Amino acid sequence: MFSRVPDDSDASEFSSDGGWIAWFSSLKGHEFLAEVDEEYIRDSFNLYGLRPRVTHYDNALEMILSDDAPDHSDLEDRHFQEVYRDAVNLYGLIHARYIVSPRGLQVMREKYMKSVFGFCPRVLCDRQHVLPVGVSDDLCVGRVKVYCAKCELQYTVRSKYADIDGSFFGTSFPHIYMLTYPTQLPLDPPRPFVPRIFGFKIHRHKGVITRKREKEREEEATR
Repeated sequence: MFSRVPDDSDASEFSSDGGWIAWFSSLKGHEFLAEVDEEYIRDSFNLYGLRPRVTHYDNALEMILSDDAPDHSDLEDRHFQEVYRDAVNLYGLIHARYIVSPRGLQVMREKYMKSVFGFCPRVLCDRQHVLPVGVSDDLCVGRVKVYCAKCELQYTVRSKYADIDGSFFGTSFPHIYMLTYPTQLPLDPPRPFVPRIFGFKIHRHKGVITRKREKEREEEATR
């Protein structure tokens, strides 16, 4: 888990309204995360296989389903911190399953349409919306990245989101999302960058995207 335990610097984020899920989802830097329905978590079928992956599984699950948000005294307690870390990991693994469910996809679509995940940093992708993705489905392998469906590349996220484990989204989410909402796939291919010297193209120089498009055309021609 890369998420830190909130401290006094998060004083404005402590609220008695709602339970643990609402509180955790509202923390700064957690804007990418969907608020998983409690009903989904209480269905044991959705949690199958997660118990061996979390040390304090029962305590962590109890914390996630708690009606009360933690306060300052809770977050200063060492035992609470241990369970909290496992609760974050467990919630993240549940989250990865939830966001590819019909309801979860709808929640993530709303975020996508509102540009919550941001835009592709590649200038020639013309502010194509991106989606969060992990480099692995296992915990603590890598932090969350963003995926651009136009250039089909992954990028590092802004520092405020860098504490989120990539497994909280998994490696398949962007692709399932685009299969579910095909109308949101970019219609135009990415524009390749054309390097020039004093306005003149560099002879025989081809970028990665140009080579990729040429290869795709060749493969289509041989089918």
